Amino acid sequence: MQVYTVKKKLKYYFCNKFYGMQINILDSKSSVLNKFIAEIRDANIQKDAMRFRRNIERIGEITAFELSKTLKFNSVNVITPLGNKEVETPQKDIVVCSILRAGLPLHQGILNYFDDAENAFISAYRKHTSEHEFEIKVEYFASPNLKDKVLLLADPMLATGRSLVSVYEGLKQNGTPKEIHICCVIASKEGIDYIKKYFPENTKLWVATVDDTLNENGYIVPGLGDAGDLAFGEKL
Repeated sequence: MQVYTVKKKLKYYFCNKFYGMQINILDSKSSVLNKFIAEIRDANIQKDAMRFRRNIERIGEITAFELSKTLKFNSVNVITPLGNKEVETPQKDIVVCSILRAGLPLHQGILNYFDDAENAFISAYRKHTSEHEFEIKVEYFASPNLKDKVLLLADPMLATGRSLVSVYEGLKQNGTPKEIHICCVIASKEGIDYIKKYFPENTKLWVATVDDTLNENGYIVPGLGDAGDLAFGEKL
């Protein structure tokens, strides 16, 4: 697997589109986002589960703000106490879908900005068949009709990409969205390369930051660990 330095990596993603998939790396320009990314990575700070969840939520809010700039807007007339004002507001055809359980804080952050969006929830987890081999299991699915909607798919860690692809295959039964926005906190280069083969050309990926490698167990390095466990406690 080819490894890119941070500077080369950012240049690589911003100068290229993978089969039409647009890659948006939010920490390409320094902002307060960097503080939240640093804190969710920090092994000492992330021991505070409430702060970890809140930082993921904040990253979701920043992601929602950035992707909102690409949506279609309608002009509405707002009546104020002193008159009228035409305001451009986003179309109300958004569905926010999170992958349980790790996606819930990110989902909440996105929903804080798209508070009138519809919601979908789907489970996806790794079922290990050996020490280093696993398959993706999808066992729970609740979603509105997705036909001609704008789908915001929230999954904090894009590692191998297999969970996202499995989720997308499950969502297809509820209709074809007109746009798909994948919202992640940390992605691996390998995971991005994988999902580009399976998602349609109108897909946009919004990721706070990108790491170069995966370890032998398919976890992002340096990453941050297991986002679900850090947010909600260890599972059996």
